Amino acid sequence: MYIRIFIFFLCIIGFIPGSYSQTFKAGAAVRVITPDPLLPVSGGIGTPKPATLKQGDLYARALVLEKGNTRIAIVNIDNLGWPSVLGNRSRALIKGIAPENILIGVTHTHSAPDAYGFPDEKGQSHADLKYLDWCVQQIADAVNEAVKKLEPASLKIAVDEAKGKIAYNYYAPQLYDPRCGIIQAIATAGKNKNKPIATLVNYAVHPEVIGSSQGILSPDLCGPLYSRIESKAGGVALFMNGAQGGMVTADTRLEKGGEANDWEECIRIGELLADEALRIVAGAPVQTNPELYCAAKTIRFPIDSEIMKYILSRSPLKLAGENTDTDFASAQINLLNIGTAQVLTIPGEALPNIGYYVKRHMPTRHPFLFGLTNDAFGYILTKEDFSSFKRYDYVSRTSLGEMTGEIYMNEVLKWVKENPAPAK
Repeated sequence: MYIRIFIFFLCIIGFIPGSYSQTFKAGAAVRVITPDPLLPVSGGIGTPKPATLKQGDLYARALVLEKGNTRIAIVNIDNLGWPSVLGNRSRALIKGIAPENILIGVTHTHSAPDAYGFPDEKGQSHADLKYLDWCVQQIADAVNEAVKKLEPASLKIAVDEAKGKIAYNYYAPQLYDPRCGIIQAIATAGKNKNKPIATLVNYAVHPEVIGSSQGILSPDLCGPLYSRIESKAGGVALFMNGAQGGMVTADTRLEKGGEANDWEECIRIGELLADEALRIVAGAPVQTNPELYCAAKTIRFPIDSEIMKYILSRSPLKLAGENTDTDFASAQINLLNIGTAQVLTIPGEALPNIGYYVKRHMPTRHPFLFGLTNDAFGYILTKEDFSSFKRYDYVSRTSLGEMTGEIYMNEVLKWVKENPAPAK
């Protein structure tokens, strides 16, 4: 009788090994995924360019959050894109988290090895499959370590405009979202009490200061961002991109013309964005024992683009999966409520007007969009923009099709209404 009462008491306070308590917890971990020796880097469709120099390391960075029976992982990878066929292989190696609760997104650096297996005009791919296999394991290892590091935590969440010369729209300078969202997990006990466990920065920008043509392998501006946040605040820094399509890029413009496309400019922009993120979150109220919610669904998109069909059918990674029909692509979408924040994922590069529209209809003052997450099927435009302007010729050709944006917006906003809203 007394033993049963004792066990019941332990269950309530969450001390039974393997049980989930109602205390909010967070854990984070990092793995370096810089290839040694260096591999060619990819800035998109086409043959990767040889790399002879490294400036900064490439990383897989994982943040795990837990509350009650809900456990989620958010992973950012320094790469142009990370297809679901690779992400699913990591998910199969991760313990203690439902596969659909693992979000895997990329920073979208244009100075990392090809992870798509882009076929050339002869149908041949130059991706290093052994390197990608190794990355799959490193990603899983990072998440598994973060699970082991779970500890009681609180949150600070903020969204505000990041000031300074960070990003602009190459097509229309002011058509971009200057808002920067930050989720910071803070330890509430132990030797690191009141110190950040992790700081996640969500901002829409192309990290292509260096690009793929200089023979340099690099995390681009994200590397200095990580270093700055970790040196000033502590913990692990993560970067999740936003709606940066067509073409929200790093503002490297020089006053007298031309651009600064070197590592020093990566440092300037990365450190400025890091400083702005820390400034924005500094005054945010602490959210004690916040709620955590995760939902996932699959959305199916028609493929009209012959270029995209060619890539899906010819890549050695079998991007189409078991489905030999390349007329449709399927993508996992996630909805997260993390305290007062709501997060929606985007399986590609949504143009800024899509990002603004979706954020405006999310029931929160802290909307987050994780672009290029769980998959990255090219650009996502509204049907009104698709092939309507000469400026949009390239982004239209490298999109799944005219209805991608329409389907995405309709599906996710209907879905938002069907799910609980985040805390006020």
